[in-house]
Amino acid sequence: MSEHDVIIVGGGSAGATLAGLLSEDESCRVLLLEGGRRDVSPWIHIPATFFKIMQKGRDAVMITGEPEDSLAGRPFVVPQGNVLGGGSSVNAMLYLRGQPQDYDDWAANGAEGWSWADVGPVFKRLENNDTFNDDHHGTCGPLAVSSPRHRHTLSEAFVNAGMQAQIRPNRDFNGARQEGIGFFQTTTRKGRRASAARAFLWPVRKRKNLTVMTNARVDRVLISQGRATGVRLSDGREIHAAREVVLSAGAFATPLILMRSGIGPRADLEAQGIPIVADLPGVGQNFQDHAIVPIEVKTREPVSVVGEDRMPRGALHMLQYLATRRGLLSSNMVEAGGFIDVAGGGRPDVQLHFMPGYNAAKGVVQLEGHGVVFSVCVLRPKSRGEVRLRSADPADPPVFRSGVMSDPADMALSIAALRKALGLLEQPALQAVMAERKRPAPGPDTDETLTEYIRSHAKTVYHPAGTAKMGAAADPMAVVDPRLAVQGVKGLRVADASVMPCLPSGNTNAPTIMIGARAADFIRANA
Repeated sequence: MSEHDVIIVGGGSAGATLAGLLSEDESCRVLLLEGGRRDVSPWIHIPATFFKIMQKGRDAVMITGEPEDSLAGRPFVVPQGNVLGGGSSVNAMLYLRGQPQDYDDWAANGAEGWSWADVGPVFKRLENNDTFNDDHHGTCGPLAVSSPRHRHTLSEAFVNAGMQAQIRPNRDFNGARQEGIGFFQTTTRKGRRASAARAFLWPVRKRKNLTVMTNARVDRVLISQGRATGVRLSDGREIHAAREVVLSAGAFATPLILMRSGIGPRADLEAQGIPIVADLPGVGQNFQDHAIVPIEVKTREPVSVVGEDRMPRGALHMLQYLATRRGLLSSNMVEAGGFIDVAGGGRPDVQLHFMPGYNAAKGVVQLEGHGVVFSVCVLRPKSRGEVRLRSADPADPPVFRSGVMSDPADMALSIAALRKALGLLEQPALQAVMAERKRPAPGPDTDETLTEYIRSHAKTVYHPAGTAKMGAAADPMAVVDPRLAVQGVKGLRVADASVMPCLPSGNTNAPTIMIGARAADFIRANA
C-alpha cells in the first residue's frame, strides 16, 4: 500500500497552501515535494532584503529564454523561487487580487465556476487583514496582509505627484475599485514576510498526516492504465500515491514535468522519444508574463535607499529592525504604485510600481549615485510565448520564448503608458526632489525612440503563467478542466499559476494562493 494519499509536487505559493489546507483532513495522508531547500535564509524573512535572494541566493534560479526580436535580440530572464514557499518566499510581497472582471472573463471563456462570485469568497476566507474589515476583506484567515510600517519620503512624493496629475488616491487596491494611486498592502505581519510556507505549513508542520520533503526534484509522473499513480524523482526513486498527484511546480516546471510524463503536444514528445499518454497541444503554450518598462531618475539629494545596506548604515538599520521590527528593513521597497486606465476602456489596464532606489537588472549598467526607478506594466498583455522540452533529461533547461512585446497592441499601450508616467516627473511633488531623467534618455519621446527603449529594457515582474491553461473540454488548447484535472489522465491535477487562462490584472501571488485553496476544496469534495 502507498504511504501517501495525495502527492503535491512543488512547495510554492499554491503547493504550500494546498498541503496545509488538505492536511486538515486527518484521514488524508499528504506528501509535499519541494525541489529546493527549506526557507532557512534570514534574508527571506526580512522584507527589504528580498533582492539579495533574487540576485545572489541559492533560493532562486534564473530561467533564461532564447534571443527574441521583440526584445531587440535579448533573452527574457525570469527568476523562479527554489525554496519552500516558492515565489512567495522571494517576491516583493504585494497583495493584489486583480479585478473581478478578470475572473468573470475566465468563467466566460470556459473556466466554469471561476467567476468573481466563486473566487471572491475564497480570497476573503484566506485573508487576515490588519487594516480593513469589510465586505471586501477577511480578518480570520491564515494569510497575513498588512499596511506598510514604513513609508519612504520619495514614495510619498510619488503618490503626491500622481494626485497632482489627477490620479485618484486609493487606500485599498483590493476594495471597491482598483483604479488610483497609493501604497500597496503586503503579505507581511509585524515586519516579517508572510510567505505561503509560513502561513499554511509552519503552523501545522507537526501533523502526523503531513510530510514535507525538500531537495526532492521530480522527473515525471508515473502513469498506469491512464491513471497517475505517483512520481519518479530525478535520482530515480519512485513514490506512489493512493489517490492523486497534483503538480504545483509553477509555469515552467509544471509543463516540463507533464511533457516528460508523456502529456503534451504529440509532435514535440515524439521528437524527444517520449511515449504518448495524452496528446494535449496546450501544454507549454499560452505563456504570459507581466513585463515592466522602467524609468530611472536621479535625485537632487542623497535621499534614496542606494547604499543603505553598506556599513555602517546597514548595521544601524539592522539593529533598529531587530529591536522594533520597524524602519527601512521592514519595507518591501516597492511601497507605492497604482492602477490607471490608459487606453480609456473603462478599467485599469496599466500598473505603476515605484521604488525609492535603483534596481539592478541583468545586462543593464547600474547607474551611479542616488535615484529612483518607477515603471509601467501592461496588465492584460496579448503577447504569448511557449515553454518546450530541450530534451527528456530533467537537468536540461527548457526552450523558452516569452513572446513579450510581440503583439503590437502591447507595444502601443506600453508607449502610451510610458508617456503618461513620464508626465509625473513634471508634477511639483517630484520636481522638488528629482534632478534629471536618466532612462529613457532625455530627448524627443517619439514612437520610434520609445519603441527602441522598451525593446531594450522591458523585463519581467516575476508573474509567469498560463502554460497549462484551464478551460472547457471543447477547447483544444485547454490542459485542465475547471476542477483542475488534467484532460485524459485520471488522478492528476495542476494547481499553480500555469492554469491561469489569462493573467489577472495585478500581481499573481494572491491569485495563485487562491488556486491552491480551491484545489484543496476540489480534492476533498472528490474524496
